[in-house]
Amino acid sequence: MSKDGGPDWNGLLKWSLAHGDGTNPPRALSEEDRKWFMEAMQENTLDVVKRMKEITQVMKTPEDVLQSQGITPENIEEMLDELQEHVESIDMANDLHSIGGLDPLLGYLKNSHAGIRAKAAEVVSTIVQNNPKSQQLVMESNGLEPLLTNFTSDPNTNARTKALGAISSLIRHNQPGISAFRLGNGYAGLKEALGSDDARLQRKALNLIQYLLHNKTDRSVATELGLPKLMMHLASSDDSLVREAALGGLLELAQDKTSGAGNALPDQDKLKEILKSRIEGISTMDADDLHAAREERQLVDSLWKECYNEPSSLREKGLVVLPGEDAPQPPPPDVAGKMFEPPLRAWAAARPAPKEDSDSDSKKKDPPLLLGPGPSSNANSGS
Repeated sequence: MSKDGGPDWNGLLKWSLAHGDGTNPPRALSEEDRKWFMEAMQENTLDVVKRMKEITQVMKTPEDVLQSQGITPENIEEMLDELQEHVESIDMANDLHSIGGLDPLLGYLKNSHAGIRAKAAEVVSTIVQNNPKSQQLVMESNGLEPLLTNFTSDPNTNARTKALGAISSLIRHNQPGISAFRLGNGYAGLKEALGSDDARLQRKALNLIQYLLHNKTDRSVATELGLPKLMMHLASSDDSLVREAALGGLLELAQDKTSGAGNALPDQDKLKEILKSRIEGISTMDADDLHAAREERQLVDSLWKECYNEPSSLREKGLVVLPGEDAPQPPPPDVAGKMFEPPLRAWAAARPAPKEDSDSDSKKKDPPLLLGPGPSSNANSGS
């Protein structure tokens, strides 16, 4: 442990560098080194769990008590930032429920401060991403309900966007979650998001729609609500990422042959005009913009071919794949394999080391003050 009681990151780094010169293969660990390393990792794990328990205690404390002790909404947001870092580990994400932290975190989705609602949704998104166990725990705790409420009716656009991001992570590869999303009128929220003037909200909505379109039931719901028409409109957006997401969704619909060729896409004459306009715009791009629009170029060509059974004029102009783009990319150099012993490398993959080093302690961000000792409240005691 370091002098301030936290994990001895610098000690771990110096130890790893001392066991590799960057050129020779790593040698086997001695029993003494292995014991030191495992103890250091255990101390770090215990430290994180303790800190998560402290954060949980704060989240359980009534807002008026926190205010009386000088805790501001900004302090709470900083605390949630820290919690998000901790739960990036799937084990810590699942542990949050066992230490009693999941329900108060979900309670923050109803907080009166938009910044706290948004940050809480971010933490939820991290917890449930590619994590079936935490997805189930959040569903069992009725976490989807406040997320849907914030997504569809929060007056703050950032809070709406963060709620949609959490919903997207929660229901992916989660059939009960998708069913609950339908029943909760989530598609009406997606339709409204596509019609908003916020590009970030549009992009998140389009990305979730594209995922949902893999399912026949959801394709039918999307078509009935007129989402393909909105996607066609957004294929001409000024935002390149919105265009790409819209084109990707349209391609997903065009590739659906279960209901008859082309039936999932309305007004293909209008679509042809949109694609012609995009081809014209792409054709006038300079070299840098062409490289940046690589995905859009390929989507336009694929969609044209799917709908009209012929290659687009982009292919004739040689603009679908530029010279060098089809060459396989070389793998990055194996720096970690040369510098780190196998156990340390596995640990680093699970939990990236902090950016600061021994020369940048002055830049290190102090952890937010949680609760000071109160004269008559038990809420201040650590768990």
